[in-house]
Amino acid sequence: MSKTTNKFSPEVRERAVRLVLDNEGQHGSRWQAVMSIAAKIGCVPQTLNDWVKKAEVDSGKRPGVSSEMAERMKALERENRELRQANEILRKASAYFAMAELDRRSK
Repeated sequence: MSKTTNKFSPEVRERAVRLVLDNEGQHGSRWQAVMSIAAKIGCVPQTLNDWVKKAEVDSGKRPGVSSEMAERMKALERENRELRQANEILRKASAYFAMAELDRRSK
């Protein structure tokens, strides 16, 4: 889960990204388009630029890990961590019961 709250809805993000990509030719550079549109929607230009880059990765126009794949990897890492913890608990429980069985037999 994200540590920050998302001030902008997914619809606003998508629209802002679309505006940047559609109006890029009307500005001297992409950064100028980003700065112009970021000011209009009230966000930091770097944030909007990150949204544009992420949209390009997700659409395959830019190399990188897509949002879907990143979410999948995060879920698998969480599952892996939980399984390691469960294995550690089972290992300790097994050792405890093995010692208890040895103590019982030696009496």
